[in-house]
Amino acid sequence: MQFESPREPYFEEQPISGNTIQYPFHCNIQASSTGHVLAHAHWHYYIEILYMIEGRARAVLGGDGYDFCTGDMVLINGREVHAVFAESDAAVRYIVLKFDPAILYTTNRTLFESKYVLPFTMNASNHQKVFQSAELARSPIPDLLPAIHREFTEKGYGFELAIRTDIGRIFLWVLRNWHLKGIQMDANPALKETDVLRLQKVFDYLDAHYKHDITVETISSMLNMSYSYFSRYFKSLIGKTFSEYLTYVRITEAEKMLLTTDLNITEVALESGYSNSSYFIAQFHDMKGMSPRQFKKKILSGD
Repeated sequence: MQFESPREPYFEEQPISGNTIQYPFHCNIQASSTGHVLAHAHWHYYIEILYMIEGRARAVLGGDGYDFCTGDMVLINGREVHAVFAESDAAVRYIVLKFDPAILYTTNRTLFESKYVLPFTMNASNHQKVFQSAELARSPIPDLLPAIHREFTEKGYGFELAIRTDIGRIFLWVLRNWHLKGIQMDANPALKETDVLRLQKVFDYLDAHYKHDITVETISSMLNMSYSYFSRYFKSLIGKTFSEYLTYVRITEAEKMLLTTDLNITEVALESGYSNSSYFIAQFHDMKGMSPRQFKKKILSGD
């Protein structure tokens, strides 16, 4: 289910466009000399990168705040609720790059590429969110992001290929940087291409039916697996039990409704798949470290 805020679309379904042509990426400069809110709370399926040209701001990602200033970069997962706030009335200018994760694949989704991309499309990765200017100074990123913006603005011959190539270079630098630090962001290295297809089938089903009663039996039957085998299979690949992942999906959907509708807590609980509001509040607190009301206040105010 998709909702809209009274002020602007909360779920950005098709913002990646250029006049009448649809592109798998979009790049623009966000600028403000006054005002507090630079980007209202929203979410989308694509990955987003912010690169500060001038000033200082605060990005709120999933309820957590991250400060970033001139020369810093922010990496935002697909499906991750986020907003951006100015920390003063001083001028703020930053590059916004949004892209469909599919452009990181050389062909149809393959095992070798999926293991790198999948964590960034599930909004489940607790990775480094802000890359500071000192770290980026030793990388090609300070040149790549302005170059992408120029290519997208000027749209010269072959700009689509140039942008796709530069996004790949940024993504590769991030992954290799983490690898050197000992941070492993791959999906389970044992993941096979058949596993990717099966998991996508599960994820798609949960996206469509999360508010209904979903059991392990239903999903295991859908994949022609026994209850016990599917339970072990899912946990070994995702690192969470199916019940834990279903809770994650429902709480993520609840976040969206809290920020974009006038539904009360009981109504949000019901729309998220919970028949008991007290249990919903407890589950939300366990996952976010705060109550639904506290979450709503925090992300909308930028505190």
